Amino acid sequence: MNQKPFDIAKTIWEHYSPPQAVSEAGKDKLAKDLASSLLRFFQVGESYYYLFNVSTAEFEYVSPSIEKVLGYRPEDATLAFLFNKVHPDDQKIFVNFENEVGHFLLGLPPEKIFKYKIRMDIRMQKSDGTYTRILYQVVAFEQHQDGRILRTLGSHADIGYLKMEGKPTLSFIGFDGEPSYIDVKVGNELIPIKNTISRREREVLICIMNGMGAKAIAGHLYISLETVYRHRKNMLKRTGCQNSAELISKAIREGWI
Repeated sequence: MNQKPFDIAKTIWEHYSPPQAVSEAGKDKLAKDLASSLLRFFQVGESYYYLFNVSTAEFEYVSPSIEKVLGYRPEDATLAFLFNKVHPDDQKIFVNFENEVGHFLLGLPPEKIFKYKIRMDIRMQKSDGTYTRILYQVVAFEQHQDGRILRTLGSHADIGYLKMEGKPTLSFIGFDGEPSYIDVKVGNELIPIKNTISRREREVLICIMNGMGAKAIAGHLYISLETVYRHRKNMLKRTGCQNSAELISKAIREGWI
C-alpha cells in the first residue's frame, strides 16, 4: 500500500531529530530565545508563527494570528490538520522539499545549523475553502546535544497578493556570511548564489518591508537619513526596480532575504 504524503513527511522529520527528545531548556529560556529568533524573519503580509517540536511532530505553540491568516483556531492547528490544508497538487512537492531540507541540515556542521533559514512557498486552503499562497520560513530553535534539531521556529505569511500562480520554490538562506541556495532543484547539486544586496542594504530592505519610514529606519539602524536614501537608491539601481514595492516583490520572489 502506498504511503500517504503526510506519513512520509512525518518519517522524514523523525529521521533528522532524536526520537521523543525532551528539552533540557526551561520554558522561560525558550520564551527569552524566541524574541531573538524572530529577528530572522520579516513580515511581508499577514502572518502567524509557531514553535514546532520536530521529534514529536507536534506544534507546542501557534500564535492567535493564524485566525487572521487562514481562519483556523490555534488549538485546531495540529500538524495533520494543516498538512491536509496544503493544496493536493503541492503535497508531494512539499514532502520532497522536506526530504531535501533534512539532507541539507544533516550535511551541515552542528554549529552552522542556526545560520540558515529554510524558505519555501506552497498553496494552503483557508477556512472559507479558497486557496492562498503561503510563504513558509523556519529556523532551528533548539538543538539536542548530538547536534540534531529539537525544535524549530516557523512563520507562515500570506503572499497570495504577490504570487498566486507558478510552482512552489525552496531556498536555504544563509546568515552571518554563509552562502544562500535559491530555488533549489530537488535532487540536484546545490550551487550557492552571490548576494544581490549587501548586508546593510538587506537590513534597510527588511525595515522597508515592515512599513518603516526613512527617518524611523535611520534611528533603528543608527545611520543617517542620507545613508538610508543612498542604500535604497543603490538597491533600486542595481536591481532595475522602479520603486520600493517592486523591490520588495522581487526580493521575495528571488529569495534575497
